[in-house]
Amino acid sequence: MTEQRAEKLRVAVLISGRGSNMVALIEAAKAADYPAAVVLVISNNPDAAGLSYARGAGIAIAVVDHRPFRENRGAFEQALDAQLQAHRIDLVCLAGFMRLLTADFVRRWSGRMLNIHPALLP
Repeated sequence: MTEQRAEKLRVAVLISGRGSNMVALIEAAKAADYPAAVVLVISNNPDAAGLSYARGAGIAIAVVDHRPFRENRGAFEQALDAQLQAHRIDLVCLAGFMRLLTADFVRRWSGRMLNIHPALLP
């Protein structure tokens, strides 16, 4: 009898800077028994240092720069959501992502979003 292997959750990590928490997630996901795979890293900052690490690890990256959306947070979140949908993401992990998200976005990803940043934003 062969053992049936469950598919790993497809995780997107959202960052704004160095991505130290993202690195820890990527490294942990290398274990064969880890239940998830980091398949996408998104940053709102095109100069985020963590993007280079993700690229070097062979993970898809995307930049959704918040600055062009200053007057329209909903449009920014639609652009984020489009990236998440395009990569068939199961779980979103906010790892030092320094943008406030609207209640609509949080509801859309309810039960499928984690914030591992050590500080709570107002």
